[in-house]
Amino acid sequence: MALAARVLVSVLNKASLSSSLFSIYSLKKPCLHSFLRGLSPYGFSPEVCQALRVRRICTTTPVCMGRRSCKIAGRKDAQNVKKMKRNSKIGKEIVSAIKKGGPNPSSNTALAAVLEKARELDVPKEIVERNIKKASEKSQEAFIEKFYEVYGFGGVGMVVEVLTDKVTRSVASVRGIVKECGAKLADPGSILFKFKRVRVVSVKTDDIEKDQIISIVLDSGAEDVIEPNDNDDSDSENQSDRYYKIITSTENYSDILSRLRDEGIPFEADNGFELLPLNPIEVDDEAMNLNKDLMSKLLELDDVDAVYADQK
Repeated sequence: MALAARVLVSVLNKASLSSSLFSIYSLKKPCLHSFLRGLSPYGFSPEVCQALRVRRICTTTPVCMGRRSCKIAGRKDAQNVKKMKRNSKIGKEIVSAIKKGGPNPSSNTALAAVLEKARELDVPKEIVERNIKKASEKSQEAFIEKFYEVYGFGGVGMVVEVLTDKVTRSVASVRGIVKECGAKLADPGSILFKFKRVRVVSVKTDDIEKDQIISIVLDSGAEDVIEPNDNDDSDSENQSDRYYKIITSTENYSDILSRLRDEGIPFEADNGFELLPLNPIEVDDEAMNLNKDLMSKLLELDDVDAVYADQK
């Protein structure tokens, strides 16, 4: 028996496999399995014992994110994209204000208003400074506001908000994405009438009770308070990403912010305005996913600041 073990070790060494005997054993070949199982550990030669003390690699089943975790990650990604687009738009507005009225906020009321808005929205200082410097470049043009209207899927209409210094570039980019996704650009005015332009203040649902927020803002001139979608998950982790949207006119916007500050309620101001659909429509899952993909790709464009849809 000892002789057989030594012969086995010799063969393994010649095949350069002595350091991975466990790998061979794990193949569960009947003859080798039976042979090793029939041997007593105390009957092994030192060479076999050393071969059996090789490093074993253990594997476990990969951990996959469930549907709930994916929703949380997707919502956080959406919030990050929204913040990035908001900061980009503020930067463009700074450039345009300086191009039109100069770099001095004391004499340029438009610039002063944009800088104040940047402070309210907590836009990083480096973004503000970079765009102030960018505005001083002679080659840099002022940014122009444009809206492109799109026929989505399932009867959904979309409005693409753009602030661009090159209109030909922006329209070509938007048209390319729309065509790639199988949608269609609409004529000006075909979709925009389905939306109204409003100011929006967002308040997290875990910062205030529903009745309290309604009582405070309606007394201050708010037009409506939109609750989070009932389809969202209601667990505590997701609650931190759910918002009440306070809808108000431009005239009452400052009063709403002041009242919330007085009450000590944290809020997120908008970056100028939002387009609110007058009559949101329901679509099936397929159309919803196609519209979501189209909107995501449009938002990846540098010139695009927001995409609004009348989809529920």
